[in-house]
Amino acid sequence: MIVVTKNQTFEKILEIINLGHRDFGENRIQEAKNKWSDYLKVNDNVNLHLIGKLQSNKAKEAFDLFKFIHTLDNEKLAKKFSELEKPGDKKLKYFIQVNVGEEIQKNGIAMASLKDFVNFCKNDMKLNVIGLMCIPPINLDPEPFFKKMQDLNIKNNLLELSMGMSSDYKNALVNGSTFARVGSSIFS
Repeated sequence: MIVVTKNQTFEKILEIINLGHRDFGENRIQEAKNKWSDYLKVNDNVNLHLIGKLQSNKAKEAFDLFKFIHTLDNEKLAKKFSELEKPGDKKLKYFIQVNVGEEIQKNGIAMASLKDFVNFCKNDMKLNVIGLMCIPPINLDPEPFFKKMQDLNIKNNLLELSMGMSSDYKNALVNGSTFARVGSSIFS
């Protein structure tokens, strides 16, 4: 369970950390830096996940702050992260975002290009791709999309699935999600 902390105060977040939770998600780099930088300098007990769209010019900031990137969705970004990892001091864990609903307005790799992109990221760029991520179409039943993602994950020999949010995480978990991104249900 990734507790999504966008728009939350660090005092509220600290309450959850003190209860023993360790996985937190942020959508925006700047908000994450403002909230988490001081805490992470002296505490390595939290896994910070970037769950929002990432532009390649923000890759260095993301690399410095996060342990997981859930929105890897283009070659330029993959190349940036590969360069950042070359010194070998730090390796991130990556989810490739898939446009499972084939929606024009959404980011993500097209399903037809997924196998080639996974191979490019893992073999050519040497990135630690652990799974796939999706956001199904908002007005449709998410279950067929979750099932499709589970199938794509298996076909690409990946173990983790980042899918499900406050409104549909139970359905996502039933369909193989290993990382659900929940915020509004927790902070309501």
